[in-house]
Amino acid sequence: MYFSILHWYFSVQIYDFIPIQKTKISYLCINVILLNMKILWIDLNSSYAHSSLALPALQAQVIANNSIEWDIVSATINENAGMVVDAIYQHHPDILAATTWLFNHEQLLHITARLKKLLPKSCIILGGPEFLGNNEEFLRKNNFINCVFRGEGEEAFPQWLSCWNQPEQWQSIPGLCYLSQEKQYIDNGIARVLNFSNLVPPEKSPFFNWDKPFVQLETTRGCFNTCAFCVSGGEKPVRTLSIETIRERLKIIHQHGIKNVRVLDRTFNYNPRRAKELLQLFLEFSPDIRFHLEIHPALLSRELTEELQHLPAGLLHLEAGIQSLREPVLRTSKRMGKLNDALEGLKFLCSLPNMETHADLIAGLPLYTLTEIFEDVRTLAEYDAGEIQLESLKLLPGTEMRRNAEELGIIYSPFPPYEVLQTHEISVSELQTARRLSRLLDGFYNTSAWKNITRKLILYNEDFLYRFLEHLTQCNLIDQPMSLEKRGIILYEFCKKNYPLYQTDVSIAWIEAGMSLKKIPAEKIKTKRQIPPASWKVIYGEYKENLRLCFLPLDESTGQGYWFGYESETQKIKPVFKAIDLKNQEPLKIRH
Repeated sequence: MYFSILHWYFSVQIYDFIPIQKTKISYLCINVILLNMKILWIDLNSSYAHSSLALPALQAQVIANNSIEWDIVSATINENAGMVVDAIYQHHPDILAATTWLFNHEQLLHITARLKKLLPKSCIILGGPEFLGNNEEFLRKNNFINCVFRGEGEEAFPQWLSCWNQPEQWQSIPGLCYLSQEKQYIDNGIARVLNFSNLVPPEKSPFFNWDKPFVQLETTRGCFNTCAFCVSGGEKPVRTLSIETIRERLKIIHQHGIKNVRVLDRTFNYNPRRAKELLQLFLEFSPDIRFHLEIHPALLSRELTEELQHLPAGLLHLEAGIQSLREPVLRTSKRMGKLNDALEGLKFLCSLPNMETHADLIAGLPLYTLTEIFEDVRTLAEYDAGEIQLESLKLLPGTEMRRNAEELGIIYSPFPPYEVLQTHEISVSELQTARRLSRLLDGFYNTSAWKNITRKLILYNEDFLYRFLEHLTQCNLIDQPMSLEKRGIILYEFCKKNYPLYQTDVSIAWIEAGMSLKKIPAEKIKTKRQIPPASWKVIYGEYKENLRLCFLPLDESTGQGYWFGYESETQKIKPVFKAIDLKNQEPLKIRH
């Protein structure tokens, strides 16, 4: 994915789109002896389901320093700024620090500007992916920020702490950008961790969050690839942890009962030998832990494909970076790997029954047209990708594509999240169409209940995506939150009117999703006093006489159709038995 699964720049931040949940402000204070300095970390995320590695990664490097008191105030971007400021103000810290990224940027500035007024003697330092470019304009515009970090902070941040209140010494701190007392912009380049394998693991920090449904484990830093749209595109060299080090950290994670680990490695399979070693390591923690990986489909070696085929089901969840299925687009974006190899690799990954592979496309890449995006979605559906993630390109600070935007004909927003507004190949309105298409895919294809029928409609009806998207747009539904049930009703009524051959398929999907048999998608099903036929072909489950049977006819003249059985005693909402009626000994015609 073009954000990359993880990027470290003073702090660690994963770009993830997680639904906002109802939350409350919370804070944790860790008291130590010999307090000489108090640092308060502003942990501002999309939601409380989202946890950053930034604080534990940095705090772990100075954990033995008992002259520092660390506080944290956690909040989400949707909470009242005044409430967050009040929670922070109560601590009166010497230093205020935070990660700045696309989706917390604006709210974080509202909070820190207020805090500087209340706590003028506090030093405010920010880091994160937002500061990979030139930071002079930011610092001059937001003069309440004392300094920002560019780069990896685990080694540089402790150096800065030793002279945080002596700005005359800041010029020696790698990655630090600030305005001198004479208002001269000082830029100390980019900080790189030289001894990645020797860093104290973030799991050693008391601020490491073990309460989330997953944890992040960075096994590699840097990226071999050169994608012009990615903040990792120029990040060299690639540094790795040893297999034994990863094993020891996984043991700690396993001891805490964590079930899901997001492996932070931008291209897991760039080194086939190491990839195989990691897969063997992951097997040691099966079936207790599931691993989420980012994989490059163009770089699948024969040895690695053999390995992947024989892994137990559920061990891996794969994110396949594909971005576009067009050679000129990938070439302009400087994405390494041949397109044919990528397509073959992606088709192989999607065919594996023992794991799910998600694929992503990026609207707004130079040379990428809206027509090609629709066609590429159909191709990914043909491959049976587990999910199709269609994102809009964002020109992130520090990326080559942002620097060359004018030359490439890209117009983008100057404010976060820096989304592309127009290119030579795709208009303003077409980018909005692509955004709405992404909403359609998330609501239907990427939802397990409606995926199979949506995929079938996409594959066998070239106009379906266009027509269904137009329908959702005209009905003002595309940007509205819709329940699973509402989506099923909308799809059923749309097919009933426009694709009647697929009406029964939607009914079957509705029934198997455990939806109400009293709603319109189940209007044809017969529920009262159903007696099983003389013969049927069982699709799944085992027939028992105590099952409550329902019959969905396909052809009233022949009496053929589908039978569904429900557990009466357990009151399960989904059928546990499904069969095809073989009445008249005629084979049932099953549509594609």
